Amino acid sequence: MSPSRLRLLAALLLCTGLAHGPLRAQPALLQAAEAERPALLKTLEQLVAVESGSRETAGLGQIAELLAGRLKGLGAEIEWLEPREVYRMEDTPETLARHLKAQWRGKGSKKLLLIAHMDTVYPAGMLAQQPFGLREDRAYGLGIADDKQGLALVLHSLALLKAQGYAGCGQITVLFNADEEISSPGSRSWLTQLGAEHDAVMSFEGGGGSQDALRLATAGIASVNLTVHGRAAHAGSAPQNGVNALYELSHQILQMRDLSDAKTGVKLNWTMAKAGIVRNMVPPLASASADVRVLRVADYDELERKLQARIQNRLLPEARVELQFERRRPPLEASKAGQAFAEHARQRFAEIGRPLRVDAVASGGGTDAAFAALRARGPVVEGFGLRGGGAHTTDAEFIYLDSIAPRLYLATRMMMDFCDARVAAE
Repeated sequence: MSPSRLRLLAALLLCTGLAHGPLRAQPALLQAAEAERPALLKTLEQLVAVESGSRETAGLGQIAELLAGRLKGLGAEIEWLEPREVYRMEDTPETLARHLKAQWRGKGSKKLLLIAHMDTVYPAGMLAQQPFGLREDRAYGLGIADDKQGLALVLHSLALLKAQGYAGCGQITVLFNADEEISSPGSRSWLTQLGAEHDAVMSFEGGGGSQDALRLATAGIASVNLTVHGRAAHAGSAPQNGVNALYELSHQILQMRDLSDAKTGVKLNWTMAKAGIVRNMVPPLASASADVRVLRVADYDELERKLQARIQNRLLPEARVELQFERRRPPLEASKAGQAFAEHARQRFAEIGRPLRVDAVASGGGTDAAFAALRARGPVVEGFGLRGGGAHTTDAEFIYLDSIAPRLYLATRMMMDFCDARVAAE
């Protein structure tokens, strides 16, 4: 939004009386958010220049030090959090990077947690394909939408708070974790602990694509790994001496094909399989993997119980069947407190002429906000980041430039309103 349009909007708000209601826009803050845009873009350029894939510990260390310096400059106390209670999955690296925690204390009583992640899905060497750049109405770059924009938005929202001289929160805590893209094996316990210790959680994943949005619910993500041990034999001359692991695997997959449930939102889909060593050998080993999505934390237990019961029914009694159920990420379930928080945000956005969609039904993706919500006592809302798209692509990840000022304004206003007790409890 141009400065001239901002001045016009401010005048309209005053003339129409919107600036005098119980929820009134702050034109000066909106102008400050617009003035902050060049600095935020510079921050994005710096963040994109650091390759910080989940397995790139050197790059993650570099970006964490950069962010720590910026947070210290805003007056934060810095603490480094080592990975703990690591939840090991099939793709969990042996070495995990540490996480960055920053904290401010103010004059109020409310405690607010802001989360975003430093890691990306990209291995080292891909930066050349996605350098930072501005083209038309977008800024492009490696990991810019997921989630370097979230890091930048947190930094510059806090900079706006400082510039406004605002100290109404009792405590603001920032957690930048380093392993979100690999299901947060070393930060999930930190997220859950901090979520329980704060009165509200704002998560800064992307805030929509072509339309601004917040999310109250996201899907839980799990995987099923099925391994069948059989016995090798000559497939031509003595197949009767073998135990065909591929036959048993096929039987298991077929008897588990009906575990999806449209009524509850449980989805189980077998997506990968492999078996055998050579063509003329009865396969002694076979394996398959399934993708699982749930909408309620309780559905994990029921689904795992059904899976364990099914594998007891074998086609070949001599085959040995092993099942591993990995809970990669819990669902974020919509709450009344979250709904009230998001509705307040929707009203704030409307005051500056912007519509805001609030998604209360999960669409399939997962979020770290779900870990923070497991024992949270207040609202947990996802999607306070910038609008954008192209996440996890090789050369087309971007954010919309025109979302910067409105989203800075929204995030900053919501921090202030929550700490000032202007947001309804539910």
